[in-house]
Amino acid sequence: MSFSPFSLENKTILVTGASSGLGAATAVECSRVGAKLIITGRNEERLNSTCKLLIGQEHVQLAMDLTREENLDHLVNELPVLDGLVLSAGITKTVPVKFISKDNIDKILQTNIVSSMMLIQKLIRLKKMNIGSSVVFISSIGSNKALFGNSIYSTSKGAVNSFSKVLALELAPRKIRSNCIEPGMIPTKLSFEGTFSKEQLLEHEKHYPLGFGEPTDVAYGCIYLLSDASKWVTGSVLTIDGGVTLK
Repeated sequence: MSFSPFSLENKTILVTGASSGLGAATAVECSRVGAKLIITGRNEERLNSTCKLLIGQEHVQLAMDLTREENLDHLVNELPVLDGLVLSAGITKTVPVKFISKDNIDKILQTNIVSSMMLIQKLIRLKKMNIGSSVVFISSIGSNKALFGNSIYSTSKGAVNSFSKVLALELAPRKIRSNCIEPGMIPTKLSFEGTFSKEQLLEHEKHYPLGFGEPTDVAYGCIYLLSDASKWVTGSVLTIDGGVTLK
């Protein structure tokens, strides 16, 4: 095999939220460039579907809800030492501020940021991250771009960005990197079915100079940040949005 700084050969990568969307695409593309994958997600059936698409024979799938601390403990105890981690699990709910509830806040923050913080804390304490490894958070342009009814989701993704930067500073002595990717809206059948009509999506796409992207566009960004090609990149936010935030 010819040399490529983007290869993930001999790297063990954990991807959360891998049962659908960006997490699933990231897992599949990482397997195509040589990574051994450990994938998690809440939906076992969809996780099985992702696993069937992975290249190679040594991948592991674990269906579990990572908002439950006992599941986090079980996962971390069972994991080998990792070379990379992609935190893709996330949920959203569109609701104006005057109608939000504490239950809304708790569910979104627990999934989008708290579970990731606790997972990383446990990985660090049990020394399950190799020297030179990489943490990639899937954030969102919603952390900076205000959209009506998006307050809780935007709050959670702003917290992701801030946490990643502090993590990058704290883990730098061990050469462990931490970065975020901020995707724009990438329509998938699973994510947006029943939420937007075809006409609404076509109208929204007009705001994107390069049109809508695909899940693989974000997956390739993850591969870069997981690979040795980005060994001097940490505390950064990579925007992958087809140019929509230029406006």
